[in-house]
Parts: sequence; C-alpha cells; structure tokens
Amino acid sequence: MKGVLLVNLGSPESPTTKDVKPYLDEFLMDKYVIDVPFLLRALLVRGIILQTRPKKSAAAYAKIWWEEGSPLVVISQRMQEKAQQLSSIPVALAMRYGKMSILKGLQELKDKGVDEVMLFPLYPQHAMASTTTILELAEEHRKKYFPEMEFTIVPAFYNKPDYISSLSNSIKKHLEGFEYDHILFSYHGIPERHIRKTDITKSHCKIDGSCCNTPSPAHEFCYRHQCYETTKQVVKYLGIPEGKHSQTFQSRLAGDKWLTPYTDVEVNKMPEKGIKNLAVVTPAFVSDCLETLEEIAIEAGHEFKEHGGENFIAIPCMNDGDEWCQTVANWIANWAKN
Repeated sequence: MKGVLLVNLGSPESPTTKDVKPYLDEFLMDKYVIDVPFLLRALLVRGIILQTRPKKSAAAYAKIWWEEGSPLVVISQRMQEKAQQLSSIPVALAMRYGKMSILKGLQELKDKGVDEVMLFPLYPQHAMASTTTILELAEEHRKKYFPEMEFTIVPAFYNKPDYISSLSNSIKKHLEGFEYDHILFSYHGIPERHIRKTDITKSHCKIDGSCCNTPSPAHEFCYRHQCYETTKQVVKYLGIPEGKHSQTFQSRLAGDKWLTPYTDVEVNKMPEKGIKNLAVVTPAFVSDCLETLEEIAIEAGHEFKEHGGENFIAIPCMNDGDEWCQTVANWIANWAKN
C-alpha cells in the first residue's frame, strides 16, 4: 500500500527559552547544518551559541506565535489536511526537528498498512541543510525500524511548471492593489562551501557570475542555481519588468562566507536608490515561519522604513492555498497511479 510523508523543518514547542534551547540544539548539532567535526560543532553550539541564542530566538518566536501554536506547524498541518482530502492514499506530516519526528510519521503510515512511501521534503530547492538531512535520517529510520518499506523521493521542484504557476499566482494575488517599485526575491542563505560540497562534478560550482547559467549536471543539487532558476521563471510568468526585481539571501551566521548579496544589506540600500515601495517574496519556503514572519515581515520591513522607505509588504508563502494544495495532490495522484 502506498502513502505519503510530507516533511518540513520543525519548531520549538513554545516560544520560551526552555523549549527553544533543545530545539536549537537538535537543529544546530545536525552535521548537515553546521558541517564541521563533531567536537568542534559541540564547542560552537553548546559552548558558545546556546549560551545566548535561545533567549534571543525565543523573543523572536514570541513575536510571531499564533494562538494555535507555531505558524510553521499549524500551516503545515492545514496543508496536509487539504492534501489528504484531495488524495486517495494516506498523507502524513513530520518535521525534521522537534517532537513531530520523521520516525513518528513513518510509524503512522506503517500503522495504516503503508509499505511504499513517497518521501516529500517541502523544500523547492535542494540543499544539504534541508533536503539531504531529511533523506538521510528517513533512510536511517527505514533501515532500523521499517526494513520492509520502500521510499520514492520527491526531488527539488524549483522549476516544475505547476509549482511555478502556483507560486506565481499566489504572488500575483497578494500584489493586488500594491504599486511596487521593486520586487525582492529573498532566499534562505547557506555557506558557500555547501554549494561546493554538493557539486557532483567537483569542479563546476565556482560561485562566479557564470556557473549557475552554464548547463551542468551539478545543477541537480545546486541550491544557488535552483534559486536563480525559480526567480527567473516566476519573473517570466508574471512579466515583471527588467530592473524591477532582484535576488538576495537571508539568515546568515557570522564567521563563514555565505551566499551573497545579503537581504538585510540590500533592503537598507533600496530607499536611497529611489525604491520607496518594496515587495519581498521568500520562495525558499512553502510555509510561513520565523524567517518569513519575523525576519522579513517585521525586521526587514522596519529597517526599510527606517532607511527612508515608505510602503513595504512581505508576500505570504503559498501555505495552504488551494492551488498549491491541489498541485501537491496532483503529484501524489500521479505517483499513486504508477
């Protein structure tokens, strides 16, 4: 019997330091997130970062927390419920970090008689710190607890036509009535070394002005290329004029070279360039979360206006929008038929 496991990032149980600390520990101790030897990672995370970060992160979560719980979890649950209503096979939801674990999700499917699983990381673009860590952990659990299960992996869907149309139509809807000077496509940042590590050719990804535009097998797993391709296709679909859009990367940690240009730096420069009405879209996420609701909608919006901007909107993610949920259900149905 076939079934689906949707997997998103995860969330602390509450916006308190007590709950944020173990969540951050699990997240930052992941070898695919901070990819340095274990002892150095433990020193960085447990010796330095977790001494101050949980309190700051808890305050950020508190700004965006909903009565029902974590926005990311609530939205993901709504999306899963809609996808289930539109599907003829079981659809379960799990999170890579936190209590809604992948192990629980696989067990839920097994209890329903599922032995063929469509493993569906909810990330449009492939990255070590998102996609790879989900697939590796799921495979560990399969070998240890569910050896009879078979997995079919949903690859990065950054350029699938129905994803592009769902994303573009969602953006268009939220732009109605807003006369923008500029649309900024802001993607989650990753260290440059992650790009080089996922380069299957070991030579293509130079992170210069040309490698992402030069055809290569490396693009199958290149986060940077896939981000630029998503932007390019949405711009074409919506007919956004040249010069009225750009792309940046947000959410970096200090110490390493991360993908540039940086969202916060570019947003702060825009008013002096004559951009007074700014819309920001975050296509690395399908569900709104801390990085979209706090980092962009609150912080970037505040900074933009502090530097002379006038009107700012953070365009919501697709979340549990009907077209997106139908797209997911269509992908599930096509797989279930085969």
